[in-house]
Amino acid sequence: MKKIVLAYSGGLDTSIILKWLQEKYKAEIIAYTSDIGQVIDKQKIIRNAKRLGVKKIIIEDLKNVFVKDYVFPMLRAHALYEGSYLLGTSIARPLIAKRQIEIAKKYGAYAVSHGSTGKGNDQVRFELGYAFFGKKIKVIAPWREWDLASRTDLIKYAKKNNIPIPKDKKGAPPFSVDDNIFHTSTEGKALENPKNSAPEFIFQRTVSPEKAPNKKTIIKIGFKNSEPISVNGKKLSPAKLLEKLNQIAGKNGVGRVDLVENRFIGIKSRGVYETPGGTILYDAHRAIESVTLDKETMHKKERVMHAYAELVYNGYWFSKKRINLQKIIDKNKNKVNGIILLKIYKGNITIMSRRTSSNAYSMKQVSFEENKTFNKIKIEKFIKFHSKQLNKS
Repeated sequence: MKKIVLAYSGGLDTSIILKWLQEKYKAEIIAYTSDIGQVIDKQKIIRNAKRLGVKKIIIEDLKNVFVKDYVFPMLRAHALYEGSYLLGTSIARPLIAKRQIEIAKKYGAYAVSHGSTGKGNDQVRFELGYAFFGKKIKVIAPWREWDLASRTDLIKYAKKNNIPIPKDKKGAPPFSVDDNIFHTSTEGKALENPKNSAPEFIFQRTVSPEKAPNKKTIIKIGFKNSEPISVNGKKLSPAKLLEKLNQIAGKNGVGRVDLVENRFIGIKSRGVYETPGGTILYDAHRAIESVTLDKETMHKKERVMHAYAELVYNGYWFSKKRINLQKIIDKNKNKVNGIILLKIYKGNITIMSRRTSSNAYSMKQVSFEENKTFNKIKIEKFIKFHSKQLNKS
């Protein structure tokens, strides 16, 4: 019997897809779930898949791989899409796609499938990953093939096939939510109209700044070779470190973004993103680089950041372009070592201290006290040179 590897969450959409694939393609479905730190009920996934006749169910713990090999390299690039999106959904798709193809090859599956909608970015991200690792493996994108044209159609199909329909906190079909250890995104329903404020109940991992504690929280983050390795003096694995920062930042109202973004396929989309620990790491990493890297290196990184972010957003994680930019970003990462002290208070992050043994920052040179470490004549020549550049094209 033909086999298809489905990226399966156990939720409504992918359960409907699983049933539809069985009917449409008369194939055996291998249900594959990557545990990358999302809210996950493994027993529910297994139960729902078995209820739909699935015999092979694979659930992998990839949290450390995801954080170390995908999230951390992206954070080293200070990647922000359109100035505010930390790319939490974008960065997860390449890893899932890679593993789907590897599993398809291992079990002799002729096709892979995903649950991304026909209007979204994720279909592109998944399928570029599939194309990179499995050019001969068929891709099935149900949202571009089936006749189920709306959420209402999906619910009717689910009821017909006895597939459980979840409810949100208000008793209605839920918002579209994607989450992993790095972030949570929420889209759809009331959020589709940009004039509507995001209802407080949709936030899952951050309290509102107004309800955050009335006292500051101090965090100490240690860096080695440009990667965070410790929190408050305790060394942690990549996943545990991010989980710890998520807890601290979330209860202090850090990491919320309400964004109308330009999707890769050309339409605008409004989403609410929560990236608590990632927001802290972004600020802390910029702070440690400020005292460990020279001006030329930092500015070169800054110039490529926007291109890097767009490549990740568009699904080009495995492209030569992104890999070449990563080499530029990581060229001097061995110099980025030290400790950053931050203050967290009601949604705000303040850098309090930058500690490093690096000599990139010279107190002698910056001191306002008279000293002989800086040549004033050279500065005058420097200014005269650049004065002449003003009228050049």
